[in-house]
Amino acid sequence: MADLRTIKIDGKEIEVDPNLTLIQACELAGIEVPRFCYHERLSIAGNCRMCLVEVVGGPPKPAASCAMQVKDLRPGKDGAPSEIRTNSPMVKKAREGVMEFLLINHPLDCPICDQGGECDLQDQAVAYGVDFSRYREPKRASEDLDLGPLVETHMTRCISCTRCVRFTTEVAGITQMGQTGRGEDSEITSYLNETLNSNMQGNIIDLCPVGALVSKPYAFTARPWELSKTESIDVMDAMGSNIRIDTKGREVMRILPRNNDAVNEEWINDKTRFIWDGLRRQRLDRPYIRENGKLRPASWPEALSAAANAMKGKVVAGLVGDLVPAEAAFSLKTLIEGLGGKVECRVDGARLPIGNRSAYVGTATIADIDDASMIQLIGTNPRTEAPVLNARIRRAWSRGAQIGLIGEAVDLTYDYAHLGADRAALEKLSSREISDETRDKPTLVIVGQGAIREADGAAVLAHAMKLAENSNSKLLVLHTAAGRVGAMDVGAVTEGGLDAAIDGAEVIYNLGADEVDIDQGAFVIYQGSHGDRGAHRADLILPGACYTEENGLFVNTEGRPQLAMRANFAPGEAKENWAILRALSAELGATLPWDSLAALRRAMIAEVPHLGKVGEVPVNEVVALDKADLRTADFRYAIRDFYLTNPIARASALMGELSAMAAARGELPGMAAE
Repeated sequence: MADLRTIKIDGKEIEVDPNLTLIQACELAGIEVPRFCYHERLSIAGNCRMCLVEVVGGPPKPAASCAMQVKDLRPGKDGAPSEIRTNSPMVKKAREGVMEFLLINHPLDCPICDQGGECDLQDQAVAYGVDFSRYREPKRASEDLDLGPLVETHMTRCISCTRCVRFTTEVAGITQMGQTGRGEDSEITSYLNETLNSNMQGNIIDLCPVGALVSKPYAFTARPWELSKTESIDVMDAMGSNIRIDTKGREVMRILPRNNDAVNEEWINDKTRFIWDGLRRQRLDRPYIRENGKLRPASWPEALSAAANAMKGKVVAGLVGDLVPAEAAFSLKTLIEGLGGKVECRVDGARLPIGNRSAYVGTATIADIDDASMIQLIGTNPRTEAPVLNARIRRAWSRGAQIGLIGEAVDLTYDYAHLGADRAALEKLSSREISDETRDKPTLVIVGQGAIREADGAAVLAHAMKLAENSNSKLLVLHTAAGRVGAMDVGAVTEGGLDAAIDGAEVIYNLGADEVDIDQGAFVIYQGSHGDRGAHRADLILPGACYTEENGLFVNTEGRPQLAMRANFAPGEAKENWAILRALSAELGATLPWDSLAALRRAMIAEVPHLGKVGEVPVNEVVALDKADLRTADFRYAIRDFYLTNPIARASALMGELSAMAAARGELPGMAAE
């Protein structure tokens, strides 16, 4: 780190890194500088000029604080610290002039603008705007763009901050947006009128400081001050992105990202952001019992009694779905194993080893990607499996990291060395001698679920761990199911996997597992939130809450426990998942030893202590797997269609439209074998 340098800001002395920009130094000093184009996670454009400050002893004009570094300041007289002022008359007049220019062409449509109430331009106009205009010319107007079904444009409001252009090119890795023209004719546009082709595009809605880019599905539905805001965790992938759920009454109106530098920074993918219409559709809102081949509505006492009668004295198996919180998985495990049955959460057939956390989670954190000099991807397409994580890999690549891929060649938004598509490439790489120079650098091996779902999944994982050991790398197992790691942690697994768990079962208790086909013969009790595949096969349906409707603990792909909080209430007669299992246990005469979620969590944490350390990533001691023979087949990726991976997504009309658009573009690759 460079030697610190003392500077004076508004009369206050502060020591800062000389490589910081002036706007960053002001933030460290606790002084807020207005800005429109500057964003700490994007490159510096320096084109809005709102962040002007006065540099004492410098040129007799204000300087853009986002584009000037501390090391560029001249020392004061007689070696005194350099001084900048953010509140002098010169600065105030300059900012008022900039604001006047910005508002020359800005339309007066705040009352009908979706950004109203949370608009940077509104907020800063209060401090620097004037109540008159010196311009009599008509305002300039621009044509709106068609960017697709997610982002609605009102380009007359655009102030050319270029945040959207910089985000799409630098973070999302697409090249469809840019700025054309000069002077009054300059405009932000999409080249050749293309729609945006990225599953991260919704973030430009948050980045836009005015109402030029707004959410098309959310348009004209609510005002920010009408919404109740709940901090929670996303379950659309296993990243555990931190989100804020905004509700109006009983309905979720929108989902926004929360900042967490260790996980998702301040980005979320489009499925996370726009899934909310799927929370309302195809919901299970009352119990059902199948009679004569048809489902009929039932009351809770009748349904619980029927479930208990079906389970008593029978061989019972439990399946844990992909979106199930750790508490519900622990409850089901305790209940089913108490009846002498078996439970399994690896419903996609993943060969994740039981009890070996260094193998089913790994030893790396998501933040380790930032410092990696080399990243090896094995059987994973992170662009569809975890788009926010893929953006982090792209940033590492842009800083010079080398990326290698073993698997089908796909567009990952960055360059990589394609080492092969089959197991032979992995075997060759894992047995290769690694140079001392490479071993001394921070490197990372990332293994996808597609690589470990097939029959030789354990062998693939063993070779990946051997590669990590040989190269002194950290290992990250990239999961696709939000509830998988938590269910593995609480022991909702059976030796031999899914087939061993359901073999000979007369009754199968399906807790939200909609990605698995259950053969005819067994009596199926389905507990879940949506009328998806699991409900279609069920003989008895118990309606449960989805992730926005109950408090739950989810463990993300790096092994970090995080709390998802209830933002709204389940529809109709649907109940929280742990409460349904508790009520059923009483009906069975095998009452679970807790009456509240708090008591359930205490019992769970007593058995699995690290689940109590919310927000922390436990250190996993490496336990090597025995290497076995690999097959000769190519790797296939875990996710075929990014937009339709779970029952909430399949219930969403918007996700269906996006899936159809992706299919029309020919973007649906082959799927991993079950």
